[in-house]
Amino acid sequence: MRSKYLISGIVTFGIVLGAMLPSVLVAKFPKKPITIMVYVKPGGGIDRDSRKLAIIGERLTGHKFVVKNKPGAGGIVAMKYILSQPADGYTLFGTTKSPVYKTVSAKSDINLGDFEWLAMSMSDPEALITHREQAVNTWEQVVADAKALEKQGKRQIWVGPAAGGLDHVMAMKTWKAAGIKAKYIPFKGGKKAMIELLGKRGVVYVGNAQDILGQPKLKVAALSRSTRLSQFPDAPTFKELGVKGMDNEIMWRGFAIKKGIPADAREFYDDLFTKLMKDSEWIEYVSKKGVDPVYYKHDKFYKIVMNDKADVTRWLKNAGILK
Repeated sequence: MRSKYLISGIVTFGIVLGAMLPSVLVAKFPKKPITIMVYVKPGGGIDRDSRKLAIIGERLTGHKFVVKNKPGAGGIVAMKYILSQPADGYTLFGTTKSPVYKTVSAKSDINLGDFEWLAMSMSDPEALITHREQAVNTWEQVVADAKALEKQGKRQIWVGPAAGGLDHVMAMKTWKAAGIKAKYIPFKGGKKAMIELLGKRGVVYVGNAQDILGQPKLKVAALSRSTRLSQFPDAPTFKELGVKGMDNEIMWRGFAIKKGIPADAREFYDDLFTKLMKDSEWIEYVSKKGVDPVYYKHDKFYKIVMNDKADVTRWLKNAGILK
């Protein structure tokens, strides 16, 4: 009788253990290195941000991240590649607001709802940048010069990247808010546009405050933020300058992934970005550039993305750029 109970107990234990083994033996996500795909060439802003995430992410999670570059068509090439991959969680998209704008200006068939917008991690205020050695370099001088040129039937020259992109729209918003007219000349990339300003072939460069780092001849003439940045204490805000409605024009940066990833992958990323936004190394890296570290995830981030899409659509249609 005793052996009968013993055998029964062993069988019962075996059944319970067998039921537990799959959850014990099957490792949680990830089981291999995670690829962070960026839409710019090595050295670009989101490329540097993604490489910093790879370093800190490995420290925080113990898992390896690999950054790969897939430039082309302002982010559309990278977005289509990511959407062609399995929704297994292993291909992260390092992105900014710019590819969202590009899907509109290029009339792309990409559905932004096919991405899960995991984490908006940076809010980088838009800025108007001028050359210190030019006669026109303060906001007041920019406005006065633009109005004087308009009376002569001419247009003040503004430079920046991408026709129909974020900085072009920022220029149009500024002109409307300030009651001036100017001409925006786009270049293939911010660096080339910056060279034009350094060569004094333009009056205003539209970008971000961090663009003047290492460029002592350049200054921020106006900043789109409610208060001044501590890293750029001499940069006045639009509000200070008396320009209304220009306090929150930003270039956001963040990370997305193909929609439909497994629950354990989503849990992994939520945990990663929650830890990242509290990490002192990350906060210092972001803040020293004059960028605000933020953490907006999932529904809130997606709402921001869709609002941006609607905003650029409206502005490009009003400008006759988008038919």
